[in-house]
Parts: sequence; C-alpha cells; structure tokens
Amino acid sequence: MAADAAVDEVRADEGPARSEGDGGGGPVGAGRAFALTLVISGFAGLLAAWVITLDKFHLLEDPDFTPACSFNPVVSCGSIMESDQAEVFGFPNPMLGMVTYGMVVAIGMGLLAGARYRRWFWLGLQAGTLFGVAFCTWLMYQSLYEINALCLWCCLAWVATIVMFWYTTWHNVRQGFLPAPRGVRSVLEEFHWLFPTVHVGVIGMLILTRWWDFWTS
Repeated sequence: MAADAAVDEVRADEGPARSEGDGGGGPVGAGRAFALTLVISGFAGLLAAWVITLDKFHLLEDPDFTPACSFNPVVSCGSIMESDQAEVFGFPNPMLGMVTYGMVVAIGMGLLAGARYRRWFWLGLQAGTLFGVAFCTWLMYQSLYEINALCLWCCLAWVATIVMFWYTTWHNVRQGFLPAPRGVRSVLEEFHWLFPTVHVGVIGMLILTRWWDFWTS
C-alpha cells in the first residue's frame, strides 16, 4: 500500500506528460520524487568525485600522501588513485565525474523548478547514465579483481550512478520513450525500487566474497 501511494504521488506530481497537439513529441516534465532522486544521487556522485580529485592532487604533490579513506590493504583509496585505470581518458576519472554528476544535479534542479524536456533530451540522459553505469561496472571489476583494492568514495559514486540509471530508465519507460512490453512496464511501475536495490546488493555481495577471508579474520 505504501508503494502504491508513493507511485500515485509521483503520478500526481508529474501532471500531464506531454503538451496537447504535439503528437507525443512535446516537452515532458517529471515528478518531484524523481527530480529529487537526480539531485541527491548527483550530489553524492559529485561529492565523491570532488574528494577523490582533491586527494589525487595531494598525491601528485606529495607521493607519500595517504588519503583519509586508506584504512588497510583492502580499503585503500591510494592504491586505486595510483593505478593506470584511474586515468582511462588521460586525466583523472573523477574530473569527468565532476562534470557529469554536476549536469545531473542541474537537470534535477531544473525539473524541481518545473522544467520540461523533449524526448531527445531524455534519451540523451538515458545514454549518459547507461555509459556511466557501464563505466562504473568496468571500474568495479578492475578494483576487485585487477587492482585488488577498494575505494569507499568510488563505491559511493557507483551507488549514485546505479540509482540515477535505474530511475531514469523507469521514467523513460513510463513516458514511452523506451519501448517495453506491457509486462515489463507493469513490473517497473510496481517494483521500481527493486532494480537498483538488487544491483547494489549484488555489488555488495561481490565485495564481501572477494575479501571474505580478510573481513572475517
């Protein structure tokens, strides 16, 4: 019942999905709940990217610098920052995050202010979050199985990206921007919270099992 009430609240908050007479291609807004999700997850990712970038600069200035989130051989942000994977595009990865997460925050704030975007914009956001979650998945694999270390700020960025991806997907399916069978639409409508929860839970289990001996010693 609580989930149904939450969905009804989002529906009521969104109002008319499209402008009249636009043939289904007019600008579309979003409910307050979804907008806040973008703002909060965007801020979380932005915070993580900002802290990692600052620590990276400190590390460049002083090779002996130890980031505050380096607690032990496993939870070691420094090991991640010094790896080749930390600069995939020729510059520190979190610098890309500061730009992209900042854009997500701006989009969410715009929605809270009543902004409405066209289909191409929503599909662009979908593509961006898809790239983000794919990139985070690759970084997660590198962290767990190649670098053999874990960065807590990176984990926060992973969770933020996963949340914004799944809720952007839910929004676009509901609006008809992403084609989906009726059954899929119904499942997303009823259990939209389940997909990011399971996704994050799987990552948590992988982290737990990867260093099980360390956690239990």
